[in-house]
Amino acid sequence: MPYDLVVPGLDAPADPRCRTGDIRAADPLGADALLAAVPAMNADADVAALTVALRAVVPDPDRAADWSVVAALAAMRDLGILLGSLKRHGVQPVTAVPEVLPVLELLARRTDMVPRDTVHHYTAWNPTGTRRRSYTGHPMEARLQEAVRATYPALVAALDDCALIARLEPYDPGFADALDRTGRHLRTLVDAIDLTVAHVSPEYFARTLRPYFEEIDVAGREYLGPAAAQIPLWPLDLTLWQCDRPHPGYQTFLADSLPYALPSWRAFHARHHGGVSAVGKLSAAVSWENVERLPPALEASARALARVLRLLKSFRARHLTLARKAYRDGLRRYDEGSGGAPVVLLRSILDLTRDNETLVRRSGA
Repeated sequence: MPYDLVVPGLDAPADPRCRTGDIRAADPLGADALLAAVPAMNADADVAALTVALRAVVPDPDRAADWSVVAALAAMRDLGILLGSLKRHGVQPVTAVPEVLPVLELLARRTDMVPRDTVHHYTAWNPTGTRRRSYTGHPMEARLQEAVRATYPALVAALDDCALIARLEPYDPGFADALDRTGRHLRTLVDAIDLTVAHVSPEYFARTLRPYFEEIDVAGREYLGPAAAQIPLWPLDLTLWQCDRPHPGYQTFLADSLPYALPSWRAFHARHHGGVSAVGKLSAAVSWENVERLPPALEASARALARVLRLLKSFRARHLTLARKAYRDGLRRYDEGSGGAPVVLLRSILDLTRDNETLVRRSGA
């Protein structure tokens, strides 16, 4: 089933990054046939073939400079599969094929994103069916890509509701309504992680797929691979509890993660990171009331906030369980997750989410 970043109410033409159907259909490098052979090259650890393949598809910078954003995103997607494949086999791709560097930098400027592929390229903008770009060609990899792809319409819709929550006060009936819609969007993410647990084994992820998400060096700076850990859940955290309840470890992780987000999501962070969270606003409102008899609108907001935090806690707990299995002793090959954070940080974020849920419940929810 294809998923799209386009959702009802979103002005898709305003941002070409939302034209996922067009991006998936695009093949500006003429790389369909070549990329279909990448899983076999990876299975054979054929560095020579991967190097030749990358060199063959690197476009002339003058030609690439004329591409639309849609074409530039598709080109970065296709170059990225080869970048990650070479690095998995111990080769820095820009060192092996220096002529790719100016193209990566050009595509980054054209798309206003980092100079390599991200989880958006690997999942939402990846073709389906026989044109799917893949490191291994394994059904588990396809399942993981599909699970992540399924979250994007919900994340885009949630962003609009988060912006509304940030503008409203808990006495406004629209505050609870926006929280309830956010909860429905978040349920999609919980379903996606359940799908991953059911169909992607920790052994396959840890030993086979995770090595393809290693960072690569681009002009002296390391950039993480397109792992599912880049899924931008932080706008929900930011809106619900985090913007006025900073945690040093999370702040560092967020600063490292922001460059991999879509420009519109980075702009959301710039607007709201210094604001007051839903938990903060509710706590302030309740402090002025008799907790035994809250006004109906405020009580509805408290209950809605508790529900969405409970769902967020559920997602965090599932994510932690999945990460612990993939990075347990005897199986893990890396000390940090594919998103650049240690598993212990996931535990801290879960605890913070649980603490905020408890605070809201005690306020009268």
